[in-house]
Amino acid sequence: MRYKSSTICCVVVFIIFCLFLPSQVLTKEDSGPSSAPAPEKLILGQAVMCERIEAFLPENMAIVFSVKVEKIFCFTSFDSVPEEIFISHKWFFKDKLVTKRKLTLKPPKWSTFSGIQLREADKGLWRVEITGPAGNVFKTLRFSVTD
Repeated sequence: MRYKSSTICCVVVFIIFCLFLPSQVLTKEDSGPSSAPAPEKLILGQAVMCERIEAFLPENMAIVFSVKVEKIFCFTSFDSVPEEIFISHKWFFKDKLVTKRKLTLKPPKWSTFSGIQLREADKGLWRVEITGPAGNVFKTLRFSVTD
């Protein structure tokens, strides 16, 4: 009789061990480093100056604009946006900051733009700096406004 009870105890312990071992192994693995891929990096795909935005695409891209156009745009398209994030378009006229536009990007890809109204006094050299949330410059677009 003793032999049967010790055998039964061993079998019960073995069954319990087998039932709980997989869940303990999974728990142990889950507490370690994640196997999920690292978040992607914000990647600028396109940045251009243009006269118009039609159907959310830039039209009449250029680096020299007539003041008669009356309005110009900076268009940016990001190929990879890992999370909702803010960028800026910083507009400089003759190396002086004129305006800064804070723009939202959303995953997984996003395009955005900002624009300015042109006046006679705006003739000269311009640049737009496209910057990330930490102030890092993705790209600088240089252009000029003429007669």
